[in-house]
Amino acid sequence: MAIVVRGLSPLEWRAQSVYQVMTDRFARTDNCTTASCDLGSYCGGTWQGLINHLDYIQDMGFTAVWISPVVMNLDVLTADGSSYHGYWARDIYEVNPNFGSATDLVALADALHERRMYLMVDIVTNHMGFAGCGGCVDYSIFNPFNKEAYYHPFCLIDYKNETSIEMCWEGDNVVSLPDIRTEDSIVQSMWAKWVKELVANYTIDGLRIDSAAEVSKRSLQDIESAAGVYSIAEVSNSDPSYVCAYQDHISGALNYPLYYRTTAAFCSTAGNMRALERGVNTMKSTCADTTLLGSFLENHDKPRFPSLTSDISLAKNAIAFQMLVDGIPVIYQGQEQHFSGASTPKQREALWLSGYDTTATLYKHIGQLNAIRRWATLHDDGYLTYKAHPVWTDDHTIVMRKGSNDTMVVGIYNNLGASGSLSFNLLATSSGFGAWMQVTDVLACDTFVTNEVGDLEVSVQDGAPIILYPTLQLESSNLCEF
Repeated sequence: MAIVVRGLSPLEWRAQSVYQVMTDRFARTDNCTTASCDLGSYCGGTWQGLINHLDYIQDMGFTAVWISPVVMNLDVLTADGSSYHGYWARDIYEVNPNFGSATDLVALADALHERRMYLMVDIVTNHMGFAGCGGCVDYSIFNPFNKEAYYHPFCLIDYKNETSIEMCWEGDNVVSLPDIRTEDSIVQSMWAKWVKELVANYTIDGLRIDSAAEVSKRSLQDIESAAGVYSIAEVSNSDPSYVCAYQDHISGALNYPLYYRTTAAFCSTAGNMRALERGVNTMKSTCADTTLLGSFLENHDKPRFPSLTSDISLAKNAIAFQMLVDGIPVIYQGQEQHFSGASTPKQREALWLSGYDTTATLYKHIGQLNAIRRWATLHDDGYLTYKAHPVWTDDHTIVMRKGSNDTMVVGIYNNLGASGSLSFNLLATSSGFGAWMQVTDVLACDTFVTNEVGDLEVSVQDGAPIILYPTLQLESSNLCEF
């Protein structure tokens, strides 16, 4: 009998770890791992291909999969490329046939639920997509928003002006993105009807809402309410106050302010750790609940971290910090293979060309991090709501603590690079460790003992991150052979 697992509340999403899939670039139905991919066009990834490779995702420790928008898009090749990404909708009541059939999408949801995993779907309520200039749109081709009255008058966005951000159009005059009047009550009811049916028809467990800063905030609240599932907003802005304000209207938001600070701190040996410390503290004091934010280091819109540095130790530190700080960790496909694409569309590589290598350094690293997060969650009822905080920072190091006494995770992160090393005394007043306490680095599987007051001499080698956890709590964890 199939196990039905669906309908997670926002609070239940805290415990999940999300793997972001760009459907067209993850896996083909024929399982081919050598097919070439023109990054501006459809490359052949499908929902069935994703089903075929769920082991690859689950074995890394992920409990949820976020997929590209599922609706029918414009179907022409333009100077801006094709709609392989899913963000140029034409008919929201039909699925994108390039990814498969409605039956295939149902099968994907079922396959995830049978594994006790969850499905998050990307949706776009801000705009549709038209191959042509903003002044020559044929609105009749869209379903259901098939009249010009459903849209704001054409104007390209001035991102320095908040009114322009909500009322003007993304895109350009090659592919224009007609901007829907999401503040209109009729439009809101149309979106509510659609999203309620979408979630029900495909047993969707969560939503990611694209271009959330470009729609009315009230519409985000209406969408999440109608959907009845946790929703997370894309608000691409580095200002904590700007992003945190969205939690007054929707449960979650992608943590862009911390993304920018994490990237800056770890992308070179000259990164600013103190700015990262301030960023963590500012997000905690500004947002309603940082534990409901999405914590990420890469996505399909931003340059991949390895495009900024090839240093594997810096990547390990950045990923570990991202995954163990407050919030729901999100890993973008290819991150585990150390893909290095920079500007769009170069960061949208076909994952199958990696051969789904489960021996890759970062594949195993991410699996370890998911495992310690899951174990800490099981052994501390308050772990997920405990606000991680910096307990010690210097020019190259930040030490973070999350969790209660005797079940705390203490992360020691650095930007020294693969040739770097350092030693310092971690005080018990910072870590919370007790006297003569055994603690294990669950990444390197080395065990240490604190001194008579709980202090610990820490030695960083080869720029590796260190994740310390009380050794006595590791029994039966399968971490480090315990």
